Amino acid sequence: MSVQESAPKPDITLNLRTLLNDLVADQRLSTADADELSLKTRRKDQLDWNPLELIAEQEVTDQKTGQVLSLEVLTLWLCEQAKQPYHRIDPLKIDAQIVTRVMSHEFAKRHQILALEVNDEEVVITSGQPYVHAWETTIMQSQPGKVLTRVISNPADIRRYTMEFYQMARSVSKAQALGHTANNLGNLESMLELGQMDSMEANDAHVVNIVDWLLHYAFTQRASDIHLEPRREKGRVRFRIDGVLHLVYELPAAVMTAVTSRLKTLGRMDVAEKRRPQDGRLKTKSTDGHEVELRLSTLPTAFGEKMVMRIFDPDILLKTFAQLGLADQDYERWENMVQNPNGIVLVTGPTGSGKTTTLYSSLKHLATPEVNVCTIEDPIEMVEPAFNQMQVQHNIQLSFAEGVRALLRQDPDIIMVGEIRDLETAEMAIQAALTGHLVISTLHTNDAPSAITRLLELGVPPYLIKATVLGIMAQRLVRTLCSNCKAKGEVLEDGWKMLTTPWKMTIPKQMYHTVGCLECRETGFMGREGIYEVLPMTDGIKAILNESVDIGRIRMAGMKEGMKTLRLAGALKVAAGRTTIDEVARVAPASGAE
Repeated sequence: MSVQESAPKPDITLNLRTLLNDLVADQRLSTADADELSLKTRRKDQLDWNPLELIAEQEVTDQKTGQVLSLEVLTLWLCEQAKQPYHRIDPLKIDAQIVTRVMSHEFAKRHQILALEVNDEEVVITSGQPYVHAWETTIMQSQPGKVLTRVISNPADIRRYTMEFYQMARSVSKAQALGHTANNLGNLESMLELGQMDSMEANDAHVVNIVDWLLHYAFTQRASDIHLEPRREKGRVRFRIDGVLHLVYELPAAVMTAVTSRLKTLGRMDVAEKRRPQDGRLKTKSTDGHEVELRLSTLPTAFGEKMVMRIFDPDILLKTFAQLGLADQDYERWENMVQNPNGIVLVTGPTGSGKTTTLYSSLKHLATPEVNVCTIEDPIEMVEPAFNQMQVQHNIQLSFAEGVRALLRQDPDIIMVGEIRDLETAEMAIQAALTGHLVISTLHTNDAPSAITRLLELGVPPYLIKATVLGIMAQRLVRTLCSNCKAKGEVLEDGWKMLTTPWKMTIPKQMYHTVGCLECRETGFMGREGIYEVLPMTDGIKAILNESVDIGRIRMAGMKEGMKTLRLAGALKVAAGRTTIDEVARVAPASGAE
């Protein structure tokens, strides 16, 4: 609702009794429920609460729909009553630095309002009090020539984000004031400042607040990675959510340097060393008490140190393979491969395809008190008490191959090798498999058949591959459709044929497509799920294996044995209404048979 300059309107603050009467008149509440609510919500701190929150807290049933009158439902009802648009606050789409300049924190808190957007034409303000207008004149005077647009949001969200945005803005401002001469040794364009001292401490209280806010923010937004990217004047903070990066905040260069230093300190990294990449890790807790591990990695760039933090939620290891997307025949094949007492099982796919989750979930399933599970990783992704984990140390010549050699003297039953990168590591893995151990490892190839040719390229003889490799699984992660807004749509025959050729699958009568809603931030997707290509080393595959075997021939032999390609596995997810054709085509490579 746009507000033009006019005569002042009378202010009417939401009143609990009036709201209850309106809900009764609208047949959302019975008179008895309204009277009972009125008695229950008599409390000393009513003035600090919006009346909608007091009603929602009692979880009373809506007489019209039979559902609970939650705060969101009540807020939407208020929008209808006040004839003002509803706006669900999405913090990822708000530039907190800009909106906090529209008004002071005290002004926003006093009037229970929050700026959501500021551009050349308008300023959008949300409020939980639609009939209060006293603040409008002040805002319009401070934003001359702009239209004031009013919306209504959940009052609890307004209170929460008002506090968070202004606290963050205050911490950034004070940290910048303290650090205006911050030393940027890693910035190639700051040569004239090399002689200055670093006046901003990494443990400064404002920097601590910024780091805490960023981590908390990332956890609540379901981020898998946090990127801190320095630039000439302002650094960028981006979150990767469901595989897509979102710009979250921009920090002044000096503040970005201090935040990176704070995180390096927490990760037990060398704060003074800014010229070479470093790795670290830290463990913390989310607001709901869950432990979260973060793997830190720094990289020297033209404007300073870039840091990426990968977030690992230990709870993901408690998920079943069905929840991860591996089910039916593919799950049975994978289960049969990893249940073998000896041999090599390989998982392939690019970075971020879920290989780590598959490996750890499988090992956790296998790690009973009767077996000794040992890993050699670079670096250790998640610390798991059920395993004996060792990290590669290149500075002391502890490579994957040396690590496997050492583990073989530790009486292992199962060995996990982080990655087979060279012939020496491959030979040690084969040696372990031949001496009665189960070896699980990863390769970076596009699909399962390519893993066999990669081993041949490394120099592994075909007869050793036949003797040791039990099977290979390639995987990808596809975004899954938001269950709140996905809609039935037409079957795209061309796209369907692209995924299912040459399998000649029956085209389903119905598919789903993205719509977008508040829950999924208008993307149409919520969460990710795996698609898998499982290739067991059967007699048919072994029969064609030689030094000059072609990938296409391996793939065709695998398909005859029942292997579903990545695209076909994705097509089955499409047919089940889990994802879309475009999403599968985006992440799954086209094989020679398709």
